[in-house]
Amino acid sequence: MQFYSESLTQYKRLKTREVRIGNLLLGNFHPVRVQTMTTTDTMDTIATVEQTIRCIEAGAELVRITAPSKKEAENLLPIREELHRRGYFVPLVADIHFTPNAAEIAARIVEKVRVNPGNYVDKKKFELIEYSDADYAEEIERIRDRFTPLVKICKEYGTAMRIGTNHGSLSDRIMSRYGDTPVGMVESAMEFLRIARDESYHNILLSMKSSNPQVMVQAYRLLIKTMFEEFGECYPLHLGVTEAGDGEDGRIKSAIGIGSLMEDGIGDTIRVSLTEDPEFEIPVCRDLVKRYTKMKEQPTTANDPETLETGLGYDPFHYQRRKTYPVDNIGGEQVPVVIADLSGIEKITTQHLESIGYRYHPESDKWLIGDAAADYIFTGHQLLDFELPGTLKVIAYPAAWQLSPDPSKYFPIFDAKGFAEADHVSEHLNFVMLDCYSDETEINDYTFLDAVANDPAVVIGLSSTRKNAMQSVRRMFTALLNRKIMNPVILITDSNWKTPDEHLIHFAAETGALLLDGLGDGICLGYGKGATMDTVQAAGRTYLPVKDSYQFTNNTAFSILQASRTRISKTEYISCPSCGRTLFDLQETTAKIRAVTHHLKGVKIAIMGCIVNGPGEMADADFGYVGSGPGKITLYKGKEIVKRNVNSDVAVDELIGLLKENSVWTEPNQQS
Repeated sequence: MQFYSESLTQYKRLKTREVRIGNLLLGNFHPVRVQTMTTTDTMDTIATVEQTIRCIEAGAELVRITAPSKKEAENLLPIREELHRRGYFVPLVADIHFTPNAAEIAARIVEKVRVNPGNYVDKKKFELIEYSDADYAEEIERIRDRFTPLVKICKEYGTAMRIGTNHGSLSDRIMSRYGDTPVGMVESAMEFLRIARDESYHNILLSMKSSNPQVMVQAYRLLIKTMFEEFGECYPLHLGVTEAGDGEDGRIKSAIGIGSLMEDGIGDTIRVSLTEDPEFEIPVCRDLVKRYTKMKEQPTTANDPETLETGLGYDPFHYQRRKTYPVDNIGGEQVPVVIADLSGIEKITTQHLESIGYRYHPESDKWLIGDAAADYIFTGHQLLDFELPGTLKVIAYPAAWQLSPDPSKYFPIFDAKGFAEADHVSEHLNFVMLDCYSDETEINDYTFLDAVANDPAVVIGLSSTRKNAMQSVRRMFTALLNRKIMNPVILITDSNWKTPDEHLIHFAAETGALLLDGLGDGICLGYGKGATMDTVQAAGRTYLPVKDSYQFTNNTAFSILQASRTRISKTEYISCPSCGRTLFDLQETTAKIRAVTHHLKGVKIAIMGCIVNGPGEMADADFGYVGSGPGKITLYKGKEIVKRNVNSDVAVDELIGLLKENSVWTEPNQQS
């Protein structure tokens, strides 16, 4: 396989092996299955059963339960029996870390076991160890000896297995040879997969999870390419962004990681890891899956190229931002800009700008500008009758632009044909829009590119009304790269969905998939003609109807840039979704930490329920808050322990003290 997908220009599912999990078939073009994981104590049989039932009734097709030791593994049997007694037969998955003996017990009871190759046999002490080739081969044989018994049990009992690599829990052995990289993640899983294949056991899924969507996506792509090169086939893939967090940020980060892969037909089962009750994960999973079920039903038009004859023009396995020249504050080395579409407002006032990060104080005649303040507003035919705040600028249709009072603040926007025929254009900055590969476009796409190529005053806006919109825009980026056209590009995405979660997923998947590949110098999000903003109440989150759809799209735009690591505008929380190993109330603690640290722009704080999810799963966090025992917290700076076994009632204050000691703390009232 040249790249990692069946097609990069249209939606087409990746063919994978068929796997049976109990009575559930997965892979080989079967529907994408949705799953979640319980958060109860596995030894509390009834609580686990009842939470599992809530998840099943929400739509879960598999439910994972932690089994950190032999006693929890053994208790999976009464859990399974009670579920069957109540008429629930959804396959159960045992989640295993560190304890092969627990996996061997669980494999005889439930339909599937998950093992983490980073800690199933290897140890993680964050030590750099030099291995000769002979030493390394000896370690592989040690893994074979310890892992093969589980493989044989799974084969005998018809139990499926997920080999689940996590970016943050790669073993010292893998880290020493491959580093903390997607290559190391892939090799960690491949070592276990080769052993299973040697035993003629194939009832296997794989996952490459990370809290960083960029790392996650690159690892899955590389895994697919590696399996095809080595085996000539691909095993089914379980998709997920680990420790995504909660609320909109958790949903956006998950949608970027999972959606970027599903856009290319990758993924056979998904789990959205939120720091919320597990049944709230399922609607988000279902929203993701239905998006691609609908896409699958749409035919591809004849003028859509099937292949990329000239190559992608970039490396999909390593991030590098597309090189552009700057036009004003767009492109070059500058962070991507955010454009707010306010053209639907009949008369824009200073109050409307509050939705996009600008608050006007008439008493002092001053503006307060937030970290998530849009860089441009699109007003359509409208000119504003008030002075603009700070560096905010206006994009307007050419007729309005020519009447604008301040040419340093107003800039015109054209479609491709309009720009080619325009008598007057800006000498400084013009936005020129292209609907990529549209059958309705009146000017040939490549003729358009030739007309604007490397014009120092042109920023290109790319969108697509095609069903395969992301692939069409990516195809246009390929043309730009191969023609060495370096104009900056704005990603323009409209949503025609109904609920806030559906809008979040649409915006995050379509724009995030491009941003993760270094494509795009700004984003503009909006709504199509059929879109609504239905009121939704879920997981303690209440959305209001359209009233503040502008704030919604503006905040979503900044959250997408944050999750794709292209523009940091707020604190980032890497928060595990909780499970039966969690040693404190994760949701309550996350809310408490967020309340006192949310103003620390650019700081990454990990909140982990137990030692399994911390320090490894924290991956690239700056600071960590990890459960180490009942009522006890261990604090980390990076992956180094700073304070052990702090009482939980003072641990948040101790975390603030740690932030102050490392000069990253500022008082909230110092923020704009």
